Amino acid sequence: MMFMIFVFWLSIRRISGRNVANNRNYFSNSLNFILKIVLFVFNPFYKMASQLLILNKKQIQQKIDRIAYQILEDNLNEKEIVLAGIWDRGYKLALRLEKVLKKISGFKLTLLRIDLQKESSKLVASTDLDESHWKNKVIIIVDDVLNSGKTLAYGLGVFLNTPHKKIRTVVLVDRSHKIFPIATDFVGLELATILKEHVDVVMDVEGEEDRVYLS
Repeated sequence: MMFMIFVFWLSIRRISGRNVANNRNYFSNSLNFILKIVLFVFNPFYKMASQLLILNKKQIQQKIDRIAYQILEDNLNEKEIVLAGIWDRGYKLALRLEKVLKKISGFKLTLLRIDLQKESSKLVASTDLDESHWKNKVIIIVDDVLNSGKTLAYGLGVFLNTPHKKIRTVVLVDRSHKIFPIATDFVGLELATILKEHVDVVMDVEGEEDRVYLS
């Protein structure tokens, strides 16, 4: 702030001795320069102020741990589970669940990546493994946030033509704005929001702290 005041003072000093037109242009340029500095300095703080923290790093891990134990309790008689993470944050969440489940269970775990064209009006999806890896097994579809339910519905569609034991769904945050008949079996946090608000999940991003925030 002191630097900006100094720059402004220096600009005023340098105006003296110039003609009126030049003074006006120089003064305008100086104000534009100072405005750019203000925006550069304060923009990160404005963004932070407009974001409401919902879950911090520790709380996210607590939710993941709890979901992992719920998955264990729901599958005590199973030997193998397929964690199908929707790319990209759903897949990151599936990776975190896999890590916990390896510690607390004896499951054979298969990690599957689902790539969806989420904006498409029809199901367009691909997986990094073929159907032999999930056929006749327990499938758990994992995503970060449930909004309308469209993404999970598309994720479910990947497995409908293959026999399986059962399918369950996991989301870290359920916004309760479903327009598709999709149930969430394991939820980290149910959150009442309005449609114009956005829930963003930052997880395993280099240089950033894990967090969930409302903006």
